[in-house]
Amino acid sequence: MSDLTFDYIIVGAGTAGSLLANRLSRNKSKRVLLIEAGRKDDYHWVHIPVGYLYCIGNPRTDWLYNTEPAAGLNGRTLRYPRGKVLGGCSSINGMIYMRGQSRDYDQWAQLTGEDEWRWEHCVPDFKQHEDHYKLDSASRSPDKRQRPISSNFADLHGHGDRNDAIAAWHGHGGEWRVEKQRLRWDVLDAFSAAAQEAGIPATDDFNRGSNEGVGYFEVNQKAGWRWNTAKAFLRPTCYGRPNFELWTSAQVARLVVERDDSGLRCSGAQVWTGDEMTTAQLAPGGELILAAGSIGSPQILQLSGIGPAGLLQQHGIQVAADLPGVGANLQDHLQIRSVYKINGGKTLNQLASTLWGKGLIGLEYAWRRSGPMSMAPSQLGAFTRSSPAFEWPNIEYHVQPLSLDAFGEPLHAFPAITASVCNLNPTSRGTVHIKSARFEDAPAIAPNYLATDEDRRVAADSLRVTRRIMAQPAMARFRPEEFKPGVQYQSDDELARLAGDIASTIFHPVGTTAMGRDGDPLAVLTPRLQVRDGAGGTIAGLRVVDAGAMPTITSGNTNSPTLMMAEKAARWIGGR
Repeated sequence: MSDLTFDYIIVGAGTAGSLLANRLSRNKSKRVLLIEAGRKDDYHWVHIPVGYLYCIGNPRTDWLYNTEPAAGLNGRTLRYPRGKVLGGCSSINGMIYMRGQSRDYDQWAQLTGEDEWRWEHCVPDFKQHEDHYKLDSASRSPDKRQRPISSNFADLHGHGDRNDAIAAWHGHGGEWRVEKQRLRWDVLDAFSAAAQEAGIPATDDFNRGSNEGVGYFEVNQKAGWRWNTAKAFLRPTCYGRPNFELWTSAQVARLVVERDDSGLRCSGAQVWTGDEMTTAQLAPGGELILAAGSIGSPQILQLSGIGPAGLLQQHGIQVAADLPGVGANLQDHLQIRSVYKINGGKTLNQLASTLWGKGLIGLEYAWRRSGPMSMAPSQLGAFTRSSPAFEWPNIEYHVQPLSLDAFGEPLHAFPAITASVCNLNPTSRGTVHIKSARFEDAPAIAPNYLATDEDRRVAADSLRVTRRIMAQPAMARFRPEEFKPGVQYQSDDELARLAGDIASTIFHPVGTTAMGRDGDPLAVLTPRLQVRDGAGGTIAGLRVVDAGAMPTITSGNTNSPTLMMAEKAARWIGGR
């Protein structure tokens, strides 16, 4: 076997790719290559939770994408953060641990015809890599006052004692650490109380199948540090395996797709190392797994001749497989960022406005790994219905003791909180399409937000829910004043238009290489994530394992669902 021949080639060392590398390299007889276009995660802001403010919009860690102008956003474009660093988006995201709702996965099973995607069959795959703080032993627990663990909670969350395979590797639990946040805010506690006054029940766990409730998010952190997938799954485990190889600052230009008597086959990938173009080759019977995310994976497929024939021909690319679904079906959570000025309360806007305040924040983090530097972008969450017409919670709040125009922009100069609300199950669909045959050129990202009457109605109704919460007695002592969108806007049309003015992506893109049933013209993947060939078969040796494979978006943050998918895929690929 040559140095450039591998049994498994994984493209993208982010959420899915890191877990896949860990699982597939367990087999010492299989040589595994993990390719990452970004640099190593040795930038200090990657590891400090509040560092997302410095990683988003930073060429060291972000692809620096922008969306196309959108009619639903009144012609605006949005910054579209995507992790370009070891660990991918897990190195720059909000660190929120969220599975979604049981109906999400039951819907996947219905759409694909694959029972493995049902909720009851997904929970074990979430548990497989989970290390939840509520299941720590009393001696290890950072909070001796925590309540006893219920049997129901233990059934839903992983534990080392109940998982011999994981315990053998780590000694306790899985690799993916889940902890409670290390700070609270009076104004967020007041919002929680107000939400309860408005009829939203309190919850201490969003991950039991229904998200309904209000409470502080749990986060993927460890002792006050960001816990990204590179630390969880690659270091030191994979680094110590002689059959594992990692290339960083290496961008896949295109896949090598060949046709023989049996049909189409992926035999490797052409990779730009920064100095030269080289080819990583698959050994006979090997697999290449695209885990480059909902933007990167369809781009690579299209550059490789796999995608909508018209688009490929437009850019002079020879069509290997006419798959119109590649780059279609883009879904995302658009967060409508309502900002309220407050009085008599502490927010990050004030604390971070002076050198003295910043110094105190830094000292607290250095001494205790707590305070504002340990915080996720959103601390408090709430799931409810925008109207009684919805059977399941259909909107999610990310509530923050700060305000800014968009992540990556400066904080406002006045004390304020942001109550961002998103439609969990948007009906609008967008696209990701290459702009040229050059791998260096960013694709056109067109989420097509607020393109349907239902999405605009949910946007207007969700702003009314926000106003109802902020008007409850629990918030009265802060005398909240609506800064955005403004109380003068009341009608459905006004609120939908204003939502387009103030909304921003929460960057949960999914669906661009969706799995589906045989005969579905837009299904890019089989239910077990193999790439179709456009003629009733599959392209041998090629799968996509990332959020792009989701046929519909999950009800919440997408990082942990992507890990769950990778856990299943690793088992299918490895034959376990």
